[in-house]
Amino acid sequence: MAFKSGFVTIIGRPNVGKSTLLNLLTGEKIAIISNKPQTTRHTIRTILTTEEYQLIFVDTPGIHKPKTKLGEFMVQEALGTFDGVDLILYMIDARDKKIGPGDSMIIGELEKAGVPAILLINKIDMVEKSSLLPLIAQYSEAYDFDEIIPISALDPKTKDLVLNTVKEKLPEGEKYYPEDMLTDQQEKVLAQELIREKLLQLLDDEVPHGIGVEVIRFKEKEDRNIIEIDANIYCEKESHKGIIIGREGKMLKRVGTLARQDMERLFDSKVFLQLWVKVKEDWRNSDFMLNELGYKKE
Repeated sequence: MAFKSGFVTIIGRPNVGKSTLLNLLTGEKIAIISNKPQTTRHTIRTILTTEEYQLIFVDTPGIHKPKTKLGEFMVQEALGTFDGVDLILYMIDARDKKIGPGDSMIIGELEKAGVPAILLINKIDMVEKSSLLPLIAQYSEAYDFDEIIPISALDPKTKDLVLNTVKEKLPEGEKYYPEDMLTDQQEKVLAQELIREKLLQLLDDEVPHGIGVEVIRFKEKEDRNIIEIDANIYCEKESHKGIIIGREGKMLKRVGTLARQDMERLFDSKVFLQLWVKVKEDWRNSDFMLNELGYKKE
């Protein structure tokens, strides 16, 4: 059997489960997850290599109507992944009753791209099966998908179902990356995303969207198997700074502990993590701050 390889982008509106699916398919926690929309801000490439194929999955920010320059960057990041990919996995929420404006826009972009696309209807564990048929009919009429697959990204059986379908759609080709490579993300970026994930998971709804994380120091001490990481957490209001730090610093300490534990598993090394909280008003509309935090086009 000939070896197959290719790039597969995962797209959809915010919070439909793209990062959860990516982590399930690859068996590695590379993409951060929370129950809040717009968790993913960068495109994240995760590599899955077997004896039969190499898949490069591209997880993208949720496609939405942007309200800030950061939002504009995120949408451009997502739509920019259409170029040069072999397959698009378009994910929607099974709880949607009809095709809304956001999904209509995405379908329009699919038509422009002309790339083979599979529709994944996620969260079927949260709806009655009878409600899926009208939704499938609507999307079948709106676009000529190669496949339409109802799934739950929380169900382990979904992994083989999706991977086997994707494998069949990919062209024959050589490996793009070494066999042991899991992601093309720099460790510094992975570290700051893990810190942001914990903030998203632990804080109230109002605060997380105004938070940015910058790793200002990432130093490996190979002789002691220790990585020393210093990071700034930026928020837009003094009141938010107090919430992030928490009473007697307990919230910030909890964020640091949970992020450090994930980093140690991911980097296979002891991690010494220090966090600081700083206020930068309206940083999501500042070109300078967006550039500093890595939200920029290369």
